[in-house]
Amino acid sequence: MRESTEQALRVGGLDPSEVRGLIVGALTEDLGPEFLDVTSVATIPAEQTDTADLVARADGVVAGLAVAAAVFELVGEVTGAGRTVEVSLVAHDGRRVARGDVLATVTGPTRLLLTAERTALNLLSRMSGVATHTRAWADALAGTKATVLDTRKTTPGLRSLEKYAVRAGGGTNKRFGLYDVAMIKDNHKFAAGGIPAAYRRVRAAFPEVPVQVEVDTVAEAVEAVEAGADFLLLDNMTPAQLREVVAQVGDRAELEATGGLTLPVAAEYGATGVDYLSVGALTHSSPILDIALDLRTE
Repeated sequence: MRESTEQALRVGGLDPSEVRGLIVGALTEDLGPEFLDVTSVATIPAEQTDTADLVARADGVVAGLAVAAAVFELVGEVTGAGRTVEVSLVAHDGRRVARGDVLATVTGPTRLLLTAERTALNLLSRMSGVATHTRAWADALAGTKATVLDTRKTTPGLRSLEKYAVRAGGGTNKRFGLYDVAMIKDNHKFAAGGIPAAYRRVRAAFPEVPVQVEVDTVAEAVEAVEAGADFLLLDNMTPAQLREVVAQVGDRAELEATGGLTLPVAAEYGATGVDYLSVGALTHSSPILDIALDLRTE
């Protein structure tokens, strides 16, 4: 992987070594134990080189170009071909693109271009789909106080990439895992004997970790704040209930609405005065952005 690609990943908040491992695993999955692309080897001379374009087949927001570049740059190493692919990025992550736009150009051994094609497109299309969906939510919330958040409902192994795509689309990341934020949910409250007890136990065990409490009613919201919580997850509340929580809690806690949220009602919920809307669908239900690899014919 080239130093410039590693730097682009770092700038985006991604760990190049983690991305490398993910790509090697994905290419290995495609190539099998013999690291072999039987179709390309059979049909294309080893010395043939070509140029191809990564082209958007639909309008959307692009994300993951440096990840796609890393796939092309690593494919020669993974296959043992000992040859390299040159990548030139045309678009930029977070940019709106239109059907037919060229996003990047790759030049190198034709076999390698086609061997890397599906892995690169799987990652780029997935990440761009998440960014496109996120941008729709960000646009819907424009003019309100609220920001759209992601959740832990991510594809196993792809969390860092999908959360990066949320950022590229104009959203905000919530917690990355079970380690960086304590989330006291209904089952925790039940097992601990109530909100105050659960909150005290978390604070005693992990005094520096941020604590969020899930609440289902206005009364629970007030109870949680009085127990010390400064971040509330307001689960499946109506806009009227959210406005009441905002009135009761004021600026004593950050407020996050979640549960049953859809784009048509995003602005209504954002206008209640909450700080965030969390949407699991950003990562668990976003359709891909269709992107293709086209070999140049001239």
